[in-house]
Amino acid sequence: MASGQIDIRGVSKTFQVDGRPLVALERVDLDISAGAFITIVGASGCGKSTLLRMIAGLERNHRGEIRHGGQVIAGPSLERGLVFQEPRLFPWLTVAQNVALGLENAKVSGETRRRLVAEHLALVGLTGFAQAYPRQLSGGMAQRAAIARALVNRPGILLLDEPFGALDAMTRAHLQGELQRIWAHEGITAVLVTHDVDEAVLLGDQVVVMAPRPGRIAEIFPIDAPRPRDRKDEDLIRLRNAVLEALDAIKDEAPRSAVPH
Repeated sequence: MASGQIDIRGVSKTFQVDGRPLVALERVDLDISAGAFITIVGASGCGKSTLLRMIAGLERNHRGEIRHGGQVIAGPSLERGLVFQEPRLFPWLTVAQNVALGLENAKVSGETRRRLVAEHLALVGLTGFAQAYPRQLSGGMAQRAAIARALVNRPGILLLDEPFGALDAMTRAHLQGELQRIWAHEGITAVLVTHDVDEAVLLGDQVVVMAPRPGRIAEIFPIDAPRPRDRKDEDLIRLRNAVLEALDAIKDEAPRSAVPH
């Protein structure tokens, strides 16, 4: 398994939209330590999802370098699991079969495949739903299945793009706690993109605040609160307010260019 260390150096990304160059990211530098939980916040259009896809190896043709465990990221890898806002489960497959898709390109025996799927269903609390179909799951359960699929190959990095954005408040709060538990159990590096500042502060070791037009890192807030965390903790509330103030200050900046999300 590759290290979970991520090094981002001088990364800029430009898209061509209607024949015009639009700068999505400009000179982004960021170090993510192995085993850290990093959260990235910013308004729509700041390029945070673009940056996550670049770490995943899905977005290329950029300037600068992104390294995972010292190796330049040149494309997708089994060492980096990705979870989207929507679970993206195949409706004609059972939960176990959907999770097993995370092992499709892995060289493992059938017995090992079954064991890994069972272990990761247990990890996300879905053991009793292995033979269920996605239509039989709640939204939160479907997203837990998607997390199991991303983790079943034991990647060094888990990348999450607004994974709880479509869920109700109670389910979201529950899965935030579950995600902390899973991250600690697996000992992996996690990078979470979110619009929810409370979520970012609750989960992150660091909160990276991105400014738009073009996308760049405006500020990084270290979160030193012990885990498990209580969202009512006064220190967390103070840090949340500081992040909100930083985002509010960015909002008043004059646009420099149009930026795609």
